[in-house]
Amino acid sequence: MNAPFKPAGQAPAKPDVDVAILGSGFSGLGMAIALLKDGRRDFVILEKAASVGGTWRDNTYPGCACDVPSHLYSFSFEPNPEWSRMYPTQPEIRAYLERVADKYDLRPYLRFGKTVTDLTFDEAGGFWKVTSDDGQTLTARVVVSGTGGLSRPVLPSIKGMDSFKGKAFHSAWWDHDEDLTGKTVAVIGTGASAIQFVPQIAPKVKSLTLFQRTPPWIVPKLDRPMHGWEKALFKAAPVFQKLLRGFIYTRMESRAAAFVFKPEAMAKSEALARQYIDAVITDPALREKVTPNYRMGCKRILISNDYYPALNRENVALVTDGIAEITPSGVRTTDGIEHKADVIIYGTGFAATDALSPTQVHGRGGRHLNAEWAAGAQAYLGVTVSGYPNFFMLMGPNTGLGHNSIVYMIESQIRHVMDGLRRMEAAGAAWMDPKREAQNQFNAFVQERVGKTVWNSGGCKSWYLTADGRNTTIWPGFTFDYRRRVKAVDPTAYDMERVRAEA
Repeated sequence: MNAPFKPAGQAPAKPDVDVAILGSGFSGLGMAIALLKDGRRDFVILEKAASVGGTWRDNTYPGCACDVPSHLYSFSFEPNPEWSRMYPTQPEIRAYLERVADKYDLRPYLRFGKTVTDLTFDEAGGFWKVTSDDGQTLTARVVVSGTGGLSRPVLPSIKGMDSFKGKAFHSAWWDHDEDLTGKTVAVIGTGASAIQFVPQIAPKVKSLTLFQRTPPWIVPKLDRPMHGWEKALFKAAPVFQKLLRGFIYTRMESRAAAFVFKPEAMAKSEALARQYIDAVITDPALREKVTPNYRMGCKRILISNDYYPALNRENVALVTDGIAEITPSGVRTTDGIEHKADVIIYGTGFAATDALSPTQVHGRGGRHLNAEWAAGAQAYLGVTVSGYPNFFMLMGPNTGLGHNSIVYMIESQIRHVMDGLRRMEAAGAAWMDPKREAQNQFNAFVQERVGKTVWNSGGCKSWYLTADGRNTTIWPGFTFDYRRRVKAVDPTAYDMERVRAEA
């Protein structure tokens, strides 16, 4: 199948493809497989990089791993009995996605090196014009965005960053050519990435200064290698792996009760986390620095067995004073001290609430989705947006999780997209567009509920929230309730436009 891209300005009488999928991580591959299983082969997968994998291709920092157990962090229809550990590492997840792409013969549908910069809906033609950064375009009746919320690294805005004379990089753009052995290293940020790579690099560097703004809640990681007999059992009798997956799902899902409906119930977990700190951190002053003063769950709960021990090392220092500026030779804090560094590593996370950038999306009647979302993203069921027909999102606004596997949510959303495609065909419709009233009602429900959750009422600032405090990231409820809501398209919530008669 040859790429249907063509020079800009050439619009066909009918779309080049039926469906254009953006991204080749779990969302993009899962969507493509669903289309194939339904007998649909008129689609392409547009990928900015040169291989599949999404965030698990891009993040290659030392110690990179998932905080959801392996047997749940995988497609339900494609279990992997060969996971080496209870928690999967980045190389293993990437290899899993590569195998999935091969098994389902997705390579012919992949278009690598295609960063989509603009999506414009042609109302007269009833299709989307998809423009990539090389200036080429294709048209598609349906666009499914699977780019995810953790795909755009964020660098902090600190005075003097450009003046630093040493090597500096974000953890998501890890410079593997930079040998850290014997170097003086500064790490800015103590989020999910930093607590994984800090223990890996601490033994090899001369010194490591870790700059912390807010301490995370950390609990032990119940990780271990998978036994050979377990792998053999899962291969011989897949039902046992399915039972393990169900057990893990139920255990993780039970946490939503406290996160959403009774945040004060997190107090018991906080006490256990403090016991963990007391048992591992030997210095009382350091204990105080790493002990959070906000409700557990307000920020992402992290899991690690080696982060606190790394902080005990003589060559590691935790600094909690604010950063005033980056100097040519290091980091100066607000107390006037300059902390020398040969290398600065930014562990400062991702633009989780910036759902579309850098892609510009233009809908019906001149609508511009990026502008509409300037005050916070919203969508109907987190999947579709009023005024943007046949534009579907996987991992859209308010469908992220703080307690379970996002793959479960992705598969739920894919079912919604597939039902929408079938309903359009049954109705003889060219496109489907959610009604504004349905979208407003759904988002009123979401914001009313999320305001009572630990993510909004826990007394912290997090990447779940926009700059003005609006939560556009998290689903405020049980994942099985979300699946129930999106399982089938409600025809009363959508406008269906019929296909025009041939001229």
